[in-house]
Amino acid sequence: MRLERIKPISYFKANAAEVINDLRETGEPMVITQNGEATAVIQDVASYEKDQETLALLKILALGRRDIEAGRTKPFDEVIARLRNKAKPD
Repeated sequence: MRLERIKPISYFKANAAEVINDLRETGEPMVITQNGEATAVIQDVASYEKDQETLALLKILALGRRDIEAGRTKPFDEVIARLRNKAKPD
């Protein structure tokens, strides 16, 4: 994190509108400090939503990996054949 992206809470209080515009323009988060310690991270909504989507995909990948390691998988050809059989008209 670049030093200019770290601000004390007093700066945030005095310049909230400017900070919000900066977040929107840069898409980079900002660390807010209180008594010299990092206490919060703020970011624009678009970046937050993108981060949440990325986390969701990573969770899905982790779950898939666990299934593979636990042997809870089926061969691709078997799955496709099963789906085709279900899709056949009676």
